[in-house]
Amino acid sequence: MTGSSQAVRRGRVVVVGSANVDLVVDVPRHPGGGETILGGDLRRSPGGKGANQAVAAARAGGADTSFVGALGRDEPGELLLASLDRAGVRTDLVERVEAPTGTALITVSPDGENAIVVAPGANSHVRIGAAQADRLAAADVVLAQLEIPLDVVLAAAAARRPGAVLALNAAPSRDLPDEMWAVLDLLVVNEHEALDLAGGPAGSGGSASPAAAASAADPAGTASPDPVERLAAVLLERVPAVVVTLGGAGCLVAQRGADPVRVPAPRVDAVDTTGAGDTFCGVLAAALAGGSTLVDAARTASFAGALAVTRPGAQDAVPTADEVTTFAHPEQLP
Repeated sequence: MTGSSQAVRRGRVVVVGSANVDLVVDVPRHPGGGETILGGDLRRSPGGKGANQAVAAARAGGADTSFVGALGRDEPGELLLASLDRAGVRTDLVERVEAPTGTALITVSPDGENAIVVAPGANSHVRIGAAQADRLAAADVVLAQLEIPLDVVLAAAAARRPGAVLALNAAPSRDLPDEMWAVLDLLVVNEHEALDLAGGPAGSGGSASPAAAASAADPAGTASPDPVERLAAVLLERVPAVVVTLGGAGCLVAQRGADPVRVPAPRVDAVDTTGAGDTFCGVLAAALAGGSTLVDAARTASFAGALAVTRPGAQDAVPTADEVTTFAHPEQLP
């Protein structure tokens, strides 16, 4: 992932992950503990980190994309399947199970920031069978998240071919076992997830600030003065490459043997940030599968993610590849 850019081709991405129906309410502010507030009208839309990322890889990234997931035998499952089909995602590996389709409860504040609680439902039944393993063996990039059981991610890693990239969007954050770190090629996290994985003072997911955690990891103060770069340096001890997303500040790309690179985010007026990170991850995977370097892939993904926050929803907000190409100009950057 550190080499020079290659001619972009239509790569093969397999996304292994969750699919949820999103129940969204606009709120004047996010409620505190024990507090009840009034919100706006309830909206329902297709979501789930895995399904969102698959839609982004196909629609915005232009990749040949397959989704490995599980849906209930219910109407929300039909809603999600239809959304994946419309985006051009291959859904033949999606299994229907005797459990309700996953549900996400989302509140969105006026500045577009969201808070999310997920009831996994059918996502707890995702599995890697023979058909899924065959598709994984043909992928250029395998992309997974942590809204599904960790043993499923490990099974997907074992099924991929030599040379294929295993990218993990470590969300929602949780401790990763050594066997997971051992198979990862790329970790994609936001600043909070990076802090959890790099750890507090003991490296075990403490609650310190990024600066405090970075300082604890480097008591001699010999590393970069930038706390995010220092967090990334800690993570690079476990994984070859890390992308830390920073919201409106863009992202940091860190790779072993290379200087960290800051990728700025375009200037946009945010409406809803719900699907921004998933759009970023899906397009990043698609660009890597198409032959882009990690830095170039992150630039493309940043433009796609920025477009997504200008629209409400998750999958509904994912732009097309043509929209990303039209939008991706230096004058959009700060």
